[in-house]
Amino acid sequence: MKGQEWYQADDVAEEYDDKRFSKGGQLIDRREKQAVLEAIMPVEDRTILEIACGTGRFTVMLAEQGADVVGLDISAAMLHQGRAKAQRAELAGTLEFLRGDAGRLPFPDDHFDTVIAMRFFHLADDPEAFLREMRRVASEQVVFDTFNRFSSRSIYNWALPMGSRLYSKGEVSTLLAKTNLTLVDVEDDFLLPYGLYRAIPNGLASSLRSIDSALGGHPITDHAASVSYWNTRLR
Repeated sequence: MKGQEWYQADDVAEEYDDKRFSKGGQLIDRREKQAVLEAIMPVEDRTILEIACGTGRFTVMLAEQGADVVGLDISAAMLHQGRAKAQRAELAGTLEFLRGDAGRLPFPDDHFDTVIAMRFFHLADDPEAFLREMRRVASEQVVFDTFNRFSSRSIYNWALPMGSRLYSKGEVSTLLAKTNLTLVDVEDDFLLPYGLYRAIPNGLASSLRSIDSALGGHPITDHAASVSYWNTRLR
């Protein structure tokens, strides 16, 4: 995993949500959660694994919706933040946090209905092996996101501390074929980069988001979207 040492630092975990999902970043948080819920619905009573769960944004949300969720992450500091978040929430389902490696998942084949990985695919050293491992422990569905090569994110991607990877639609489609996953749906979003939203107040970000949404959603502009949300099923 790229940026592993940076990611596991205590100060990074403590500031992770505030730096990324405050101010205009709240719009990103809501959109990502919407994408996950739309892909998985109905959530209640499903068994779900989230890989690289971080501070538990998605794991807690899914448990609140009645799912039985396991959140796995390599960072003890991130898991500490997730457990604290879970303690403050009223959960309808169950939630367990485990420390582990996304490349060697400690679960048997077909163990979960759904496996998700958000904000991680761009850090995987071997994306095909990572996707195969997700598929191995899923019995029905694999959901993930990618940051796109032909987008505004490429402008500042070189400056990120973990050296993340951008993907074209064709590359991801090839990976799906190699791992025997069938594409159900892919949604493209955010013509403007995430970093811009996080840097400005929520009010201004909301205005930009309205313009962004109006311009997006078309075949031409979709190619310039920063992120894609992939919903796939096992063949």
